[in-house]
Amino acid sequence: MNRTHTNGELRLSDVNKKVTLLGWVAKRRNFGSLVFIDLRDRSGITQLVFDETSSEAIKEVRNEYILEVEGTVHERKDKNPNLETGEIEVVVDKVEIINSAKTTPLIIADETDALEDTRLKYRYLDLRRPIMQKKLLMRHAITKSLRGYLDDHGFVEIETPVLGKSTPEGARDYLVPSRVHPGCFYALPQSPQLFKQLLMISGFERYYQFARCFRDEDLRADRQTDFTQLDMEMSFLSDVEIQTMMEEMLAKLMKDVKGLDIPTPFLRLSYEEAMNRYGSDKPDNRFGMELQEITDIFTDCGFQVFKDCIAKGGSIKAVVVPDKADMTRKEIDKITELAKKNGAKGLVTLKYMHEEISGSIVKFLTEKELNALKETLALKENDLILIVSDAWETTCNVLGALRNHFGTVLGLKKKDEFSFLWVTDFPMFEYSEEDGRYYAKHHPFTRPKQEDMKYIDEDPSKVHAIAYDVVLNGYELGGGSLRIYDSKMQEKMFEVMGFTEEQIHERFGFFVDAFQYGTPPHGGLAFGLDRIAMILSESDSIRDVIAFPKNANAKCPMSDAPTPVDPQQLEELHIKIDNE
Repeated sequence: MNRTHTNGELRLSDVNKKVTLLGWVAKRRNFGSLVFIDLRDRSGITQLVFDETSSEAIKEVRNEYILEVEGTVHERKDKNPNLETGEIEVVVDKVEIINSAKTTPLIIADETDALEDTRLKYRYLDLRRPIMQKKLLMRHAITKSLRGYLDDHGFVEIETPVLGKSTPEGARDYLVPSRVHPGCFYALPQSPQLFKQLLMISGFERYYQFARCFRDEDLRADRQTDFTQLDMEMSFLSDVEIQTMMEEMLAKLMKDVKGLDIPTPFLRLSYEEAMNRYGSDKPDNRFGMELQEITDIFTDCGFQVFKDCIAKGGSIKAVVVPDKADMTRKEIDKITELAKKNGAKGLVTLKYMHEEISGSIVKFLTEKELNALKETLALKENDLILIVSDAWETTCNVLGALRNHFGTVLGLKKKDEFSFLWVTDFPMFEYSEEDGRYYAKHHPFTRPKQEDMKYIDEDPSKVHAIAYDVVLNGYELGGGSLRIYDSKMQEKMFEVMGFTEEQIHERFGFFVDAFQYGTPPHGGLAFGLDRIAMILSESDSIRDVIAFPKNANAKCPMSDAPTPVDPQQLEELHIKIDNE
């Protein structure tokens, strides 16, 4: 085989050249004595022309056969402006069938009729589709851009172990049994967190890695059991310096991959402001419909639900949906169910039509309260008002979900618009009523704000972390923090979270020991590479930018993994399956 050109390469300047091409048959069209075939490879498609002297050799050829052809480049009479090679065609002199193909279970084209289960079962065919290849090629371009920036800024790429120690303090670990040490298990890394901090103690100052990570958690469109993150750690930098560097890297990425100039610095919102305005700690600010606080309007309200909420120190907020006051009762019921799924006990809906507010609770409201609502919410004709009253966090979360829903329904989220921002000043801890203890909001090694340490004993909920997430179009691209580098502060954090000395030694002993030998101030973050690729390729699912993903049931339809294993393998690992 002596391929002279790829199938996306030839142009008018190549007319009259003798060429040799290889590829898959994408389409065949018979026109009497002439046969036209679109020959496809990764680079694109070239139209081939077979006349009566050569068409006999391909009479059995159909889609997905692999051909090698020799021929001459001609200018096309009926040019195709939708193809980069649409001004030329190759008149074939010689053809060889390299391999045949069965009829495929899905259409190999940008538009396919196959359901996702079929696409995943025959993933090797799904990946032949040009649109899928473009997505994975974009993913490659993303990693190339990111790696180029980091290499130019003094970062060292270092691999960390895949087989490590289980430190359960987040999602469930994937465990790997040890044959050599019966009854003992490795854990696949949820992230390289401890190792990258140890690399800072080792003095490397700037580290990165495209790390494979594993979390045994329920899946959704933007989550996988095994995924890739760009992991980074830096010594002797402040949080703002780290954020500024990451902004430069992301701006370079957007220029390299999308050809867009992204303004810096990014918008910065505190966690509290993001929740108050958008009802989310990963807000999509491409559209308005911000949450509005209306608690003060109802301090003397006759509506019992509002009165009880205020008495408990809760929050009453509203979202105004433009031009939706004509929603039917059935549609309102669906929105109410969505509110309840996100934690609401109920949803108040009001309509503003003909300069009047109407709704089931209006009879409990005074003229003063109704006028205050009109003024505060700046109501316009045909506005729909959604109101939730509950604990502050619940109110924010519910209305944030409703805002996000209507942002999609009303077409306010433009896939070709990219809006970056930082969310900062997260709470250091979150309290579990079920377990009766505090957990780290990020992880136990996040540095708290020094000015909040006065609350650490009396009310840990008031302590904020020097933590930061970077958000794009309502997705968390990545997050990180400055880390604790003082052993006494680290001990205090473990104490607040209820760890005993024995638990600290058992889970983190090797890491805590390293603190005794001069730990530099350091911090870092990690970006979800799959999620970045999903957003920049304008995909609806993270599975589209992973070559061989799992389905929603954490199963690989192609290989059928996970599967039972041979009993002898289990015996070697000292494992017995209890089927009861």
